[in-house]
Amino acid sequence: MTQQVKSANNCPGYIGSPTTRRQMLSQSANGFGIIALSALMAEETYAGLVKAVTPHFQPRVKNVILCFMPGGVSHMDTFDPKPKLNELHGKTSESKKGTRTYQGCPWTFKTYGEAGIPVSELFPHIATCVDDMAVVRSMVSDFPLHPRGNIMFHTGRNVGGYPSLGSWITYALGSENNNFPGYVLLHSGGASVPPGGLENFSNGFLPATHQALPVQAKGTPIENLVPADQDLVQKMKLSVLRDQNQEFLTEVGRTDAIESAIRNYEIAYRMQSFVPDVLDLAHESESTKRLYGLDTSNPDQRGYALQCLRARRLIESGVRFVELTPPVLFGSNGTWDQHTSLKKGHEANALVADQSVAALLKDLKSRGMLEETLVIWGTEFGRTPDTGNEDGRDHLETAFTIWMAGGGIRGGTLFGQTDELGETVVENKTTVHDLHATILHLLGLNHERLTYRFGGRDVSLTDVHGHIVQEILT
Repeated sequence: MTQQVKSANNCPGYIGSPTTRRQMLSQSANGFGIIALSALMAEETYAGLVKAVTPHFQPRVKNVILCFMPGGVSHMDTFDPKPKLNELHGKTSESKKGTRTYQGCPWTFKTYGEAGIPVSELFPHIATCVDDMAVVRSMVSDFPLHPRGNIMFHTGRNVGGYPSLGSWITYALGSENNNFPGYVLLHSGGASVPPGGLENFSNGFLPATHQALPVQAKGTPIENLVPADQDLVQKMKLSVLRDQNQEFLTEVGRTDAIESAIRNYEIAYRMQSFVPDVLDLAHESESTKRLYGLDTSNPDQRGYALQCLRARRLIESGVRFVELTPPVLFGSNGTWDQHTSLKKGHEANALVADQSVAALLKDLKSRGMLEETLVIWGTEFGRTPDTGNEDGRDHLETAFTIWMAGGGIRGGTLFGQTDELGETVVENKTTVHDLHATILHLLGLNHERLTYRFGGRDVSLTDVHGHIVQEILT
């Protein structure tokens, strides 16, 4: 039903246009909006913080932990041994990049586990976990540049503006905890964010609630979270702020920026009581802390150990996707970027990560959580078999190694092969899109069906690419 409205700005007797249904709803939005908002806030699915949709099929895992090693870890020095390089050490290589010499591996390899998987002496602790791991030695990327390589690894694109893997997963599945975002980034502060910056962890065009929440190891984990006022005063302030945001939303119409701001204030309020309990390790046993390496005198190793243990606690609390980045010990292009001083750099970085990552796997397994958690250890690209700097390696996008462990992964598996120099994949080439498709598959998601309407088409994480790597799955 419409209503005839008389305009005061026109001649007497002038009858204006009837009020439309859209205008009526807009003018009534304060009443309808508050009712709807209060109902939404009472629901567990409010703000997309808990499970939002049903997976496409039965998932193998519920959560993901990504241990990302920025800078380009040398595959032939860690999980893909190349004896031929030691034979050629110091000899001139036939490279188009100028005068270069082959660089042998400074470390020895031993075989571990029932499958006899070779692992460098850089990782004595991780080596004890190979029976739970699938080592993929045939990864390829499109770009030998750190920012593009990192963004490619995280978003499946070589440019910014697209959602990261963690954002896609929380968009699809939400979080099982109503008091914490579904996607958390554990970092060491400052420069520990990899090249490419926060675009690596961005929600892109997905709703803003799906971007990563940064939590740092040093100092205050999350800034500006502790309330400055009494609880009642804060509640009153938030109530006024919510009403103002809702009124503004009514005026401008539906917009993700305002809606996400409302939701983020609400979750921030709930986090004030939840975060200290999850991030505080006071209730952890001393033996658990020693397992992760929290008793070490090395501050960088201790900080990373803290984040690895927090990763387990976050997953245990229902957070869907957790990523860890290591402290920056060398340069600004990713701490594993050793163009020179390969031995010094890789040994220092491995010392920081080895014990804590292995402890994470063992701790999850002892608690029965590894069966429902996927752990990924990866980097953006590999390193060259030769060098122009005498004691380092340069970027190589045509071959690198990652490993995966947890639910649905065939432990003790070696997949893929590179040539005798580790320069080119010769068997079972695996792209970043293949990796993403496999991760989504383990979470019960079809990578071709998980889409979001943007720019006039249905966009997905893998675009038109990606195949599930069935050979590493149980």
